[in-house]
Amino acid sequence: MTTLTPDSRWLHLAFDSWLLACDAALVIWLRLGRLALMDKAALAEGELMVGEKLEAVWQLQWRALTGQLGTSQPAIARRSVAHYRRKVTANRRRLGA
Repeated sequence: MTTLTPDSRWLHLAFDSWLLACDAALVIWLRLGRLALMDKAALAEGELMVGEKLEAVWQLQWRALTGQLGTSQPAIARRSVAHYRRKVTANRRRLGA
């Protein structure tokens, strides 16, 4: 297994952040398509979206407060991005992309 240097850790974090941004943009696009229909499913999607966002931020804050994200800046950043990537990837799959 390859040992990551401090510089490569930040490079991996930058790449993971870029992937998160790409997936998030796709999820926004897919959700806007659903919300534009203005039907009951769109209302349910909007409510689900808000609930998911609140739950995700609550979970991350809890992990930060309980020390589950680590103590170093790279670890906290990496685990925070990973937390949101899991959520966004699940939404991308659920929405059909």
